[in-house]
Amino acid sequence: MTPVLSRRALNRATLARQMLLERKDISVLDAVSHLVGMQAQTPHTWYLGLASRLSGFEPSQASTLLENGDLVRVVLMRGTIHLVSPSDAAGLRPLVQPILDRDLQNNTMHSKPLKGVDLARLADMGRRLLAEKALTAKQLGAELETHFPDSSPASLAYGVRNLLPLMQVPPRGLWGRSGPIAHSVLSASGSLSLDEMVLRYLAAFGPASVMDAQKWCGLTRLGEVFSRLRPDLVVFQDESGRELFDLPEAPRPSEEVPAPPRFLYDFDNVALSHADRSRVLTKEFYEQVRPRKNFAPQVVLVDGFSAAEWDVEDEVLSVRAYGKLSRADRAAVKSEAEVVLGVYGVRKVVFV
Repeated sequence: MTPVLSRRALNRATLARQMLLERKDISVLDAVSHLVGMQAQTPHTWYLGLASRLSGFEPSQASTLLENGDLVRVVLMRGTIHLVSPSDAAGLRPLVQPILDRDLQNNTMHSKPLKGVDLARLADMGRRLLAEKALTAKQLGAELETHFPDSSPASLAYGVRNLLPLMQVPPRGLWGRSGPIAHSVLSASGSLSLDEMVLRYLAAFGPASVMDAQKWCGLTRLGEVFSRLRPDLVVFQDESGRELFDLPEAPRPSEEVPAPPRFLYDFDNVALSHADRSRVLTKEFYEQVRPRKNFAPQVVLVDGFSAAEWDVEDEVLSVRAYGKLSRADRAAVKSEAEVVLGVYGVRKVVFV
């Protein structure tokens, strides 16, 4: 009989892989590599993701790596910007390229203006222009328009964004600094197979189903990959009977292991990388009224699950709980806030 993993057991396993049960004393590079990148389309919120996972983390550690080119921000999984090592960016981008090709074909804003454009020529021209200097999308579009006068500059730039592995160059994303969203073409080398990608996904997010893996990366038909890997994996079921796969030696703590409060940033992959997100997100999370449809809340985990949301304004951290928190939980949340969010210069924590 296939062993069944409860929701709490899945929660604890996932938090352990995500370094959210216990902060790890490892390097920023090792952490980002283990996580198979961190979603990072915002310039700075991902720094909190590292502060929640690493012992003694200082933002300058990651900022220096980004400035030196040891970390890059590139469009990858789900067609979103991820913080990764250059070699992982080079290995992952060809695997997820079908997502970007599909987007280019189906994007209602850009597909029509690009109709009839020689995409190979567009990619080649984009590569040549960006080899000379980093350009913003507006600058790139203006340059491309001279070669493709019948197309929209914005759509031409978007086409290059999907055709080539563009990375956002510093100072964009550096801690305490910012800059225009300028791009250059990734020049690093690296290779990764689909099988290797799935194994790394399981190491960071498992146990997981085929649909979970597909949700994480944005690809389809990964069932073929899991079929190949199945002899080397362990198989479970969740409480709904869905088949889950995992690495034999991966950590699967007891569901009774304590989970301390943790602050997630707005695009934290732990909340985005499963088709069934109930292992972290509660029904109360989905019942919240938010400013707009695609608003990405910043979640507080209590006992491993979403229990509140947080925001910082004028050096005050506000925590809004979905329900009543016990006195012990409030004290633990406040303690975690004071430790982690010191990176934001927070002077006061309030519950609203």
